[in-house]
Amino acid sequence: MENKSKIFIAGHNGMVGSAIARNLIRKGYINLILKPKIELDLLSQQAVNDFFEKEKPEIVFIASAKVGGIVANNTYKADFIYENLVMETNLIHAAYTYGTKKLLFLGSSCIYPKFAEQPIKEESLLTGPLEETNKPYALAKIAGINMVESYRDQYGSNFISVMPTNLYGPNDNYDLQNSHVLPALIRKFHEAKINNASTVTVWGTGSPKREFLYVDDLADACIFLMENYNEREFLNVGTGIDISIKELVEIVRDVVGYKGEIVWDVGKPDGVPRKLLDISKIHNLGWKHRIDLRNGIQMTYESFLNELENGKLRGL
Repeated sequence: MENKSKIFIAGHNGMVGSAIARNLIRKGYINLILKPKIELDLLSQQAVNDFFEKEKPEIVFIASAKVGGIVANNTYKADFIYENLVMETNLIHAAYTYGTKKLLFLGSSCIYPKFAEQPIKEESLLTGPLEETNKPYALAKIAGINMVESYRDQYGSNFISVMPTNLYGPNDNYDLQNSHVLPALIRKFHEAKINNASTVTVWGTGSPKREFLYVDDLADACIFLMENYNEREFLNVGTGIDISIKELVEIVRDVVGYKGEIVWDVGKPDGVPRKLLDISKIHNLGWKHRIDLRNGIQMTYESFLNELENGKLRGL
């Protein structure tokens, strides 16, 4: 990429897309193409083709996706597989058709088998059954990876894929039914503190272990790879460190300042028992995360309060 390259970020209003935009601007990239959903419907093949034909973006980041936690994935299975398949298909094919020089597709660590050997290597893909609670979403992301590889194999397109671990940070979705675990915890503890609630109920047993990456670290990794990586193999991006949900809950409670009791609803699903990515390949390329979990949660809570105060909180 060059500073004047025409760069299109699909999904720039979301948590990941907005972080990529922030990082590019900070690094001196001055020619970003940002189209809100109302101006460009990524589910419309004609609209996407018309956009690429007119704008001819040289660089494309695919950060657009329909995402959510366990409840959303279980409730809207058809929406998750349909919308994600259509968006990635429209964007990847248009990028090839209209001569995009380089494209980055953002997947998800849920692509890996439920009981993959830990930490999970890239080679674990398609070696076992998926977690049922997010299988439609995972299959859509696996299809996206394969599309990127197929266009590279058949047409020589310089398209790459990145598989991030669980993400959190500014501009997240705080809807209690559809959000991921960390933003849901922040909102729950904040509302409990404000309302002087004596207890907060948390789903599951607290035993599963998860890895969390601050979204600005992911954005930094994506731009690092767009500047330095041109290979077929997709890469994991994470911290290489995981934590139990019980430990996570304690950190969030402490950061928010909630003093009440935690009640574990063990009747609710835990999801995959453990999900830690092997990140040795991106480390060997020279990239490493910078923001530790506690500091990241503190910055996320500060962002939550600011977004709440300004009426910009997603999911409310």
